Amino acid sequence: MTDDRAAPTFVVGLGCQRGCPVSTLRALLDQALQAHRIELEAVKALASIDLKRDEPGLQELASQLALPLLYFSSDELANYQQRLSHHSQIAYERTGCYGVAESAALALAEQLIQAPAKLLISRQKYAQATLALAGAA
Repeated sequence: MTDDRAAPTFVVGLGCQRGCPVSTLRALLDQALQAHRIELEAVKALASIDLKRDEPGLQELASQLALPLLYFSSDELANYQQRLSHHSQIAYERTGCYGVAESAALALAEQLIQAPAKLLISRQKYAQATLALAGAA
């Protein structure tokens, strides 16, 4: 009996400082996926906090990759606080949540798969950006 389920749904959560260039975000993404042997095609969407809605680097990355970019409020992201691998006081002071990349990845993964998600790549930091990847648990 074959398993006809679709390929796994992976989503990438991103956090970045204001003005972070798309090249930095792309380098972090490529590096993380390569290190974990995940194909870029497996990534179905990007997520961040709504405070970054007007961040050109994030928008450009989504455009380059032809992926949807969804945003969550700090209240929505705060629901994932207990599941984060890292709690950043600076992130909390600036955004109201302890980790944008991980919580955004979890929030979007659970929204897309309608089931619990888990972090498959915990918080990676590079220059002005952070990244995490979540998928089905």
